[in-house]
Amino acid sequence: MRETLQAVVEGMVQGVGFRWFVMRHARALDLVGTVANLPDGTVRVVAVGERADLESLAALLREGPTASRVSGVKLQWAPATDTYRDFSVF
Repeated sequence: MRETLQAVVEGMVQGVGFRWFVMRHARALDLVGTVANLPDGTVRVVAVGERADLESLAALLREGPTASRVSGVKLQWAPATDTYRDFSVF
């Protein structure tokens, strides 16, 4: 069953390749959605796909790339939408 995962990642997550890390893993998991830096220094992720793949992505968000330091991840789950056709970085 397809769902939507909305996540806000806190910590040292901007300027360290975090968005590209998310995009690479999301595409490998066949997820669609977006990842973007927010003005408050966090990163917002919206991903749509199968629950197991979204949970895999959520685990990766908690780790981040080597240069990052994740201090927290806030997750929200919602029904899947057909808004996205691929996974994009903003």
